[in-house]
Amino acid sequence: MEIANELGLDLVEISPKAIPPVCKVMDYKKFLYEQKKRDKALKSKATKVIIKEIRFGPNTDDHDYQFKKKHAEKFLRDGAKLKAFVFFKGRSIIFKEQGQILLLRLAQDLEEVGKVEQMPKLEGKRMIMFIAPKKGK
Repeated sequence: MEIANELGLDLVEISPKAIPPVCKVMDYKKFLYEQKKRDKALKSKATKVIIKEIRFGPNTDDHDYQFKKKHAEKFLRDGAKLKAFVFFKGRSIIFKEQGQILLLRLAQDLEEVGKVEQMPKLEGKRMIMFIAPKKGK
C-alpha cells in the first residue's frame, strides 16, 4: 500500500484466495476506461443480423411474384436473412396448400443465393419461411 501511495496509484487485489493474496499497483480508473473501450470495439465488430420481410398473398400473380423474387434475391446478395410469408386474410386460409407451394417455389428459385433455414410453417394466419444467404457470395 505504501508503494501505491508513493506512486499515486491504486492497489488492486487480483487473486484474493491465493496465499499470500496477489495484488497489482495500477491506475484503476484508467484500467476501467480501457476495458470499456475494448468491449465497445468488440461489440462494433460483432455482425448484426438483418432480417428483411417479403409478404405474399395465397393467390399472388406471376408478375408480382417475379418482382418480389427479384427483391428477395437482392436482399440475400446483400447478406440479409429473408423472412418470406404468405398472409391469409379472412376465408383465404382454405388455400394453405397454394401458400406452401408458393413459398417452396420461392425457395427453389433462390437456391443459388440462399439456403432454407426453416421450411414453411403455419403460425396463425401466416405461413412463414426463413432463408439465409449462402456464404461466399
